[in-house]
Amino acid sequence: MVKMSLEPVQVMSGQVAELKVAPSSNGDSAGSWEGKREFDKDHLGLTAKPKPVTGRRARKVEGAVFFPKPENAVTVAVSSRVLFRTEREQKVFEQQGVEEYLRYQIEHENEPFAPGPAFPFVKALETVNARLRELYPQSEELFDIVLVTYNHAHVGIRLINTINHHNLFIERFCMTGGSSPIGYLKAWQTNLYLSADANKVREALTEGIAAATMFMPEKMTEVSESQLRVAFDGDAVLFSDESERIFKAHGLDKFFEHEKENEDRLLDHGPLKGFLEALGKLQKKFYAKGQRLDCPIRTYLVTARSAASSGIRALKTLRAWGLEIDEALFLAGAPKGPMLEKIRPHIYFDDQMFHIEGAAEMGTIAAHVPYGIAQKHNSKHNTSAGK
Repeated sequence: MVKMSLEPVQVMSGQVAELKVAPSSNGDSAGSWEGKREFDKDHLGLTAKPKPVTGRRARKVEGAVFFPKPENAVTVAVSSRVLFRTEREQKVFEQQGVEEYLRYQIEHENEPFAPGPAFPFVKALETVNARLRELYPQSEELFDIVLVTYNHAHVGIRLINTINHHNLFIERFCMTGGSSPIGYLKAWQTNLYLSADANKVREALTEGIAAATMFMPEKMTEVSESQLRVAFDGDAVLFSDESERIFKAHGLDKFFEHEKENEDRLLDHGPLKGFLEALGKLQKKFYAKGQRLDCPIRTYLVTARSAASSGIRALKTLRAWGLEIDEALFLAGAPKGPMLEKIRPHIYFDDQMFHIEGAAEMGTIAAHVPYGIAQKHNSKHNTSAGK
């Protein structure tokens, strides 16, 4: 099994339901903050002033930039733990407690965090926004990035300094101080939520919000700086887990038979269908300006389904939904990692940890969608041939 690391999140084996997430130092576990009383600098007993900022890059904002209304934007909510790397801070929290953790954060608030697994994805979103603003200066149909964290507001200064250092355009923050962010995500009309906390991801999915748990491989493949590339699994990601249930219960032959008998009946939608729709809506804005061949968004379907035996139903469903996938790869049970290495997506969504681990082994940033029947099966076994 490939070793994946992401701050306090541990590599998973066995059943996905056994996912363990340590209390967060900089993000997503409410247990870190619940029951804690209000903090202030006097209580923290700071003996040193925060170090002066060094190496901060000038923030570049061109023109009169406006902020889109949530109902018009494609809103991507990103946890601070997946946008940045905070292993050192996590150790302070685990070994010395929350008060020392807050003191440490304030004393180091001018030291920027290093990029985390969601960082290249967010940068790619901003690249698309720059192109959209050139073509449609007054349009609010843009990506809107919201930083979500369980942290106390004291840590917000370090997060802002980090965002300015990396020249990210993130103005909307949600620092909940231990409360669940899910209600805020609904208020933002969030199209996608990326987190390191699998429990909060499940909660978001239950509320109808597209969500996934992110992991960072030990090695990272270089990704495009000019084109956003997003890859999706099919069943239990874009589609429902209906067909996956047939395969799990009755085997591959019955699965093929079921798909053949139902190839003219559309698959139901899965948790990430809405995000693919949002991407497609923005793609069409480039097509309308004659830029189909130079579109800065490219989407991929990477599925273990077989093309001839079970691919027709998937493609007919996408066509009926009015969704275009730029590239479709039907792997007939072959490993996905090598194909993803060639695609070099900024993010790949799958519902099975077996495929997440395979993607990470090849250097792909992968995000787990804990949805559907596969969550009840052991991820160590390759049970995805019909998927």
